[in-house]
Amino acid sequence: MMNTKAPIAANDGTIQHTLERTVDKATSAAHVTIDSVSDAARPALDHLASNAHGTVDRVSVGAAHAAEALGVRGDQLNDSGKKMVERAGEYVRENPVASLGIAVAAGYVLSRLLSAR
Repeated sequence: MMNTKAPIAANDGTIQHTLERTVDKATSAAHVTIDSVSDAARPALDHLASNAHGTVDRVSVGAAHAAEALGVRGDQLNDSGKKMVERAGEYVRENPVASLGIAVAAGYVLSRLLSAR
């Protein structure tokens, strides 16, 4: 029977060293590739970020205009409501009997509608 253990042990060190070098080369190549891809992608990402910032700024300006317009419209509606209340008060003062009749009729209609449920 032949003794094969000694040559295998000698080869183990050489194989291990070769594998370690191969892993080191692959790792180094992977890092170089990642750096290269990162460097190539950086201008595109910067452009994308710039466009995103511009879009956010435009949306912000649009939202500010919309908020201002809604505030103005809300003030107009509030003023209209106040004017309607003032007119109703004037009508009641000028026509108390008719106002009482309208109030009674409205109360009767509402009571019939609500009692039907």
